[in-house]
Amino acid sequence: MPIDFCKTLLQNPPMKIGYARISTDEQSLDLQRDALTKAGCAEVFEDRGVSGVAAQRPGLEAALARMASGDVLVVWKLDRLGRSLPHLIETVRQLGALGAGFASLSESIDTTTAGGKLIFHIMGALAEFERSLIVERVTAGIAAAKKRGKHVGRPRKLTPEQIAHARDAIEGGMQTCAGMAALLGVDHSTLWRAMRAANDAMPVVMVRRLPPSAETIEGGRNGRH
Repeated sequence: MPIDFCKTLLQNPPMKIGYARISTDEQSLDLQRDALTKAGCAEVFEDRGVSGVAAQRPGLEAALARMASGDVLVVWKLDRLGRSLPHLIETVRQLGALGAGFASLSESIDTTTAGGKLIFHIMGALAEFERSLIVERVTAGIAAAKKRGKHVGRPRKLTPEQIAHARDAIEGGMQTCAGMAALLGVDHSTLWRAMRAANDAMPVVMVRRLPPSAETIEGGRNGRH
């Protein structure tokens, strides 16, 4: 082992750094803090009132910035760290790239051991498998919806009334398609597609006109009084 590396190791020995999180201010961090301190954590970074799905977690970001090669990030439970399984896997990979480890006390996981590394390899494979299943379900759902003739994607922005008014204005020469689209706050191609779809969806109405002899005559018996 190089002498310089030994000096650095002696000056900056590996540490256990704890991370604790609660989702509401009413909850207490005491249980997590006590467990992390008992596990030998020299420092404990905390996030209060931050849900697991929150993207911004200052305490976690500070803990990760503090990590160095040989250090171990310790949490009380896995759900204290990751917003989701993919996020958890990605965070552990980031630690691995720094030469640092990860440990969860409740699940007895420690990536500095062979068993802990194996568990996370399996979890990573499961996360990828779950992602593939989601993609497959979404793709199949879209295909099935299209087959049934349902609209898939973003909801239409224009109401039937807006489409009708736009069509009347354009056909009456009062507005161009681009001008009407600008008034409605949509792209002209969106308006054009909406009007075309509305025309295609219009039911065919059969109109039967009465012969002139049978038409209502003002003041006649079939007229309005």
